[in-house]
Amino acid sequence: MRDRDPEGRARNARPRDGLGRPLPYGSPGVERQPEGVERTPAETLAEAQRLLDAGMPFHAHEVFEDAWKTGPEAEEGLWRGMAQLAVGLTHAARGNAVGGASLLRRGAANIEPYRADEPYGIDIAGLVQWAAKLAAELETQPAVVEPERAAPRLARTA
Repeated sequence: MRDRDPEGRARNARPRDGLGRPLPYGSPGVERQPEGVERTPAETLAEAQRLLDAGMPFHAHEVFEDAWKTGPEAEEGLWRGMAQLAVGLTHAARGNAVGGASLLRRGAANIEPYRADEPYGIDIAGLVQWAAKLAAELETQPAVVEPERAAPRLARTA
């Protein structure tokens, strides 16, 4: 029988570790990001950066997913791409070099069209470069990545 939330939707209630991997029921886990939170773009970027810096890219991906699902349609590719970058880092940290590289490249391709405008101060060029470099490393020297050390800077610093 699947776990259900109060509205009856299927939800996995198993605890998870900092990389989003399920743990046995009853184990202490990392608190999950609430779903469906509407944040401003600045709040989204700040929360995602905090989670990336803490070595929790899976949780950062969930923050970006909320922006993707609740934001304007014109920004869907931006936030989907940002989520893919975070989940690519998640796979790299879990030791899945092939999946990590693939998602990093897909995420970079999705944010690339926003390079000229760099909405919300997001360092699109820097993120595309970061993703290409990490993907190439994963493809040539597969290794488990330390997510807090490999985390990108999301926005340009003033």
